[in-house]
Amino acid sequence: MSHAPMNHMRVKETLARRAGQVERHLASLLDESPATDAGRGADGALHASIIPERLRAAMKYSLLAGGKRLRPVLCLSSAALCGLDAERILPFAAALECIHTYSLIHDDLPAMDDDDLRRGRPSCHKAFDEATAILAGDALLTDAFALMASVGTASSSPIPPDRVLASVAEAARAAGSSGMVGGQIMDMDCTGKIDVPPETLRRLDALKTGALFRAACSTGAILAGADADAVTALRGYGEALGAAFQIVDDILDATADTATLGKPAGSDADMGKATYPAILGLEQSRELAREAALTAVGRIDHFDASPLPGTGEEAAFLKGLALVLLDRVK
Repeated sequence: MSHAPMNHMRVKETLARRAGQVERHLASLLDESPATDAGRGADGALHASIIPERLRAAMKYSLLAGGKRLRPVLCLSSAALCGLDAERILPFAAALECIHTYSLIHDDLPAMDDDDLRRGRPSCHKAFDEATAILAGDALLTDAFALMASVGTASSSPIPPDRVLASVAEAARAAGSSGMVGGQIMDMDCTGKIDVPPETLRRLDALKTGALFRAACSTGAILAGADADAVTALRGYGEALGAAFQIVDDILDATADTATLGKPAGSDADMGKATYPAILGLEQSRELAREAALTAVGRIDHFDASPLPGTGEEAAFLKGLALVLLDRVK
């Protein structure tokens, strides 16, 4: 039986509920509670009590600045789709948001995109200083891997070590030179050029944005012990979803205002960034975003025959989420 996409209202309600769960966990990570073991505090929290205060403040400033929390929600939902109690991997999912936040801090730096506004308030390097922002990003990226590893050493219901190792490797590849970092340098290389081929732009976005979306979905499946076909289906879903998300992001930068976006509108054009609207125009960009979202929906059809309890609800949510992202306004 094919699972129909969840309607927009229910998708938004489900997304808000799961994002709230992630938000509460993120808030707990930098609490000044005593650490209980090497690298972690209670429930996978960091050694907040011994982090230098300025560094901790900068990390919290950016990590708790709001946001959709899509990447951790995708990880949790993918795990649940494959039969795992998502609560067991909450630290791993939160770690993906730490990686995403690090990337935003560094992208905003003067040497990169030089943006002064992020999520409706001053970027980390403007609220603190450039050196502190760099170190806050470094800390969030590095600490993320300690959080990921913690799901394999949890005091109750630890995830098997082989699954954790495979998932950490997947996340590291997505964040590193063959993922986000590689995409960022391609973005810099393409800035100011008017003849960027569409295929180059697709590869750039697949690395800079799509890699972490892809890893969020595949790691949820791997941690759940899903078979190779399920992991491949969710990896494909994340890749297509990431493409749709980035195309819509490009469209919004060209059409929305700064107050709505929470970051400088029109900055892509001002900097000469290679974007879909700049290369293909708005209408073709919208059509490509829709095609990518429908591709994502089709990837979840793999789970239509799954006997696992709750699969129908999770499949409907992930399908609906792909369609909701087409209509986002920020």
